[in-house]
Amino acid sequence: MRVLAAGSLRVVWQSLLAHFPEPVETHFGPAGLLRERIEAGEECDLFASANLAHPQALLASGRALSVVPFASNQLCLTVRSDVLREEDDWLSVLTRGDLRIATSTAGADPSGDYTQELFTRMGGAGEAVRARAMALVGGHDSAPIPAGKLAAEWIILGGQAEVFVGYASYAAKLREVAGLTVIDIPARVNPRAEYASAVVTAQGNALADYLVSQKAKAILLNAGFGV
Repeated sequence: MRVLAAGSLRVVWQSLLAHFPEPVETHFGPAGLLRERIEAGEECDLFASANLAHPQALLASGRALSVVPFASNQLCLTVRSDVLREEDDWLSVLTRGDLRIATSTAGADPSGDYTQELFTRMGGAGEAVRARAMALVGGHDSAPIPAGKLAAEWIILGGQAEVFVGYASYAAKLREVAGLTVIDIPARVNPRAEYASAVVTAQGNALADYLVSQKAKAILLNAGFGV
């Protein structure tokens, strides 16, 4: 079975497949770019997306047989610890003009789309943040993230920005990285990321069914996703 999967599933994917009985060849990338590859004719049996819109687009165009939601996610902030002030919270960090903010790329990567939605939910303050934010990963021309590194870790410790807006499912691992602090974003402004499978061929049905099983849900919850 051949799968194209959102890059934010890379960390949990091996644990998920350890309990799936069939061999699976998985290729990871930003979900928007993966959808474009499928639309261009690349073959796969299942597409695991970090946002519902991409599988639904494939279904609407006749390129998918069904769409099956299977997990959720939210956003958080990762900040270089030594720039934080005692009074800082999520809002002050984003609105401090002395901090550079990095995001993923809207349109190509759902993380970037959800980040833009976060800025919209922030109202007027969010428009100023949007204007300052830099899309440094997840795009057609973005530099690749080094193997074994998380995007926030690579960008911040590499000196490209002091703040990264990314998925909360990475929070536990990022909290283990010296020099980084993870700050939660309150639910009232935090977009819900909805993950879904597009079943592209009948062979993909078995994996789509497994991803909504109790076993898979337990693994996803343990990895920081919602189900």
